Amino acid sequence: MAGTDDNTPQPVHAAADAQSKFAVPDGAVLALLGSRDENLRLAEELLVADVHVRGNEITLSGQPADVAFAERVFAELVTLASRGQQVGQDTVRRTVAMLSAGTSESPAEVLSLDIISRRGRTIRPKTLNQKHYVDAIDQNTVVFGIGPAGTGKTYLAMAKAVQALQAKQVNRIILTRPAVEAGERLGYLPGTLYEKIDPYLRPLYDALHDMVDPESIPRLTQAGTIEVAPLAYMRGRAQPVFTNVLTPDGFRPIGSLQVGDLVIGSNGEPTPVLGVFPQGVKDVYRVTAQDGASTLACGDHLWTVRTRSDRRRNEPWRVLETKEMIGDLRAAHARRYELPLLSAPTCHPAREVPMDPYALGLLLGDGCLTGSTTPSFATDDPELAVALQSALPGIAVNGKDRVDYTLNRVKSPGDVVTLENPVAGALRALSLLGTRSHTKFVPEVYLANAVEVRLALLQGLLDSDGGPVAQSGRTCRIQYTTTSARLRDDVIGLVRSLGGVACTRTRVAEGRRPGFANGRAVPYVHDAHVVDIRLPEGVEPFRLARKREKYLAAGGGGRPMRFIDSIEPAGRTEAVCIQVAAADSLYVTEDYLLTHNTLNDAFIILDEAQNTTPEQMKMFLTRLGFGSKIVVTGDITQIDLPGGQRSGLKVVKDILEGVEDVHFSVLTSNDVVRHRLVADIVDAYEKWQVEQDEGDAADRHQHHAGPGARSRGQRRGR
Repeated sequence: MAGTDDNTPQPVHAAADAQSKFAVPDGAVLALLGSRDENLRLAEELLVADVHVRGNEITLSGQPADVAFAERVFAELVTLASRGQQVGQDTVRRTVAMLSAGTSESPAEVLSLDIISRRGRTIRPKTLNQKHYVDAIDQNTVVFGIGPAGTGKTYLAMAKAVQALQAKQVNRIILTRPAVEAGERLGYLPGTLYEKIDPYLRPLYDALHDMVDPESIPRLTQAGTIEVAPLAYMRGRAQPVFTNVLTPDGFRPIGSLQVGDLVIGSNGEPTPVLGVFPQGVKDVYRVTAQDGASTLACGDHLWTVRTRSDRRRNEPWRVLETKEMIGDLRAAHARRYELPLLSAPTCHPAREVPMDPYALGLLLGDGCLTGSTTPSFATDDPELAVALQSALPGIAVNGKDRVDYTLNRVKSPGDVVTLENPVAGALRALSLLGTRSHTKFVPEVYLANAVEVRLALLQGLLDSDGGPVAQSGRTCRIQYTTTSARLRDDVIGLVRSLGGVACTRTRVAEGRRPGFANGRAVPYVHDAHVVDIRLPEGVEPFRLARKREKYLAAGGGGRPMRFIDSIEPAGRTEAVCIQVAAADSLYVTEDYLLTHNTLNDAFIILDEAQNTTPEQMKMFLTRLGFGSKIVVTGDITQIDLPGGQRSGLKVVKDILEGVEDVHFSVLTSNDVVRHRLVADIVDAYEKWQVEQDEGDAADRHQHHAGPGARSRGQRRGR
């Protein structure tokens, strides 16, 4: 056809353009457009749709999908600007990035989630992954934040810790990181401990200063509310390896305990040991209570305590380190720190005993056990003679005079005359036959026995040699006296095992005014040990009617109390710490003192965790106490461990993946909130690492395949 060139390109008709107009509230225009319209220019670069602004009206035009996307971007930015938030170029980039990723969450909600504010500065997540990380901290007990530098892992964790402290969800913040650059051996460096560790902890201090009034940080640190320490120092809550710890079978050195062994908790019940962590040689202190109970512990060892004001205000018990209490043990001349006592008697398995425990208690008090004569008993309370008779089957308690009784074997027709007296036989089996008043003791089989056995034994001792002492305005005290130092200690142990306290004093025999018996002076040969006892309500110390009635009339049992009296240096020794499964993390150490090693009601952050070994990671995680949170942060591409050691952060995900209440948050270069170039650098390194790994894999494949190929060729040649 004339005038027609079939080779001429025909115009391509695009889909009809779409257009959208909307008005921006007057108060949000400037914030939305940015200084010198920098936000607008950036939006024009990032969006495909055309953007035109006239006054407070924005017009979008282009393909329908592009216009719809641009509308969503500007809707989110307008929401942020309308809330009075600062909208910068980073905000525009992150909004576009979030919507491009197809998220169903509103960028405006993500970018306006305030964590804490100080002096007009608000800390909040700036990417979707960061919000998920923050949400995970709220919803889980242990959270791992893994990602490259600049993604806000530590900073956001710190903000959540301060938020939790301000909201009184925790009572302390503990910040730690491995000082791997010094191999965690800082002793050769000059200066004090804090001067040595400061370079390794400075990033944590810097973040803390952004969130807490800097002037208050020394006070909070001194009070133990904020603790910043290298990982090696944090784990040092320990007792000497020879320190006794109570188990269901009696006391054992803490250094002999293994994971799975049972120890006694504050409720008297057995609780398993979850972790045993050797600590090396450490400085230790002797912590002594007003009742004479004492034990050794290092300066970082943890104690549950409370003050009188805490008790008056019904405040919870607090956890302090040994070193925090040194020099602060008195308040208006009164002891400041009360220690908890057993809430119930300690539980031990029932063990068979050769003699009724109540009867043994009576004989230890007023019995003659020398073995040179028939066992006898002296009392001016016939009620006790009757009780002894009923507790010793096969024995006749025969009165010699008003106060003396012999314990004779009941003979049956045909008995051999040389049969041993059953009481003497039982005493011989217990190694008590031949003991005198100053050498008597309680056999171990009774001390580590069921509650009923221990209480019955104590009742026998107190019915014979003890008595109630009424005090005006107080519950009833009990006084017990013996000339045997060993028996004194055993009685104190019985009292403490039942949840009571016992203080002792000694009346020296030398120089004492003689006593009188049958009208003649009788000099004192042995020192007398007086034990003052207070038992908790519900523990009945007497069976003898006259003593029991007086005890109850004077108020009976109450709430015994124990206070720290002194803390003194006690040298250096090998130490170990344990973790137990008890709800309050407490276990019974020597003299029935309650102490613990884990971290309750704390927000704990382990930073730079890629530089922990698997053993260190396990140690750290198993220090978790009740009411606490742990956040572990690190970058597995920046491991500085010497000697090719494995990183605890790399292996922990394989170990704990799927464990309930443990969450792993992974952040990427898209979450970098430092200079934009940092994200590009991270991406470049990741790309390079992938290429290196692929190259190494190819080299390994060629190395392994090469000899095999030659072998096949040689076979073909033959």
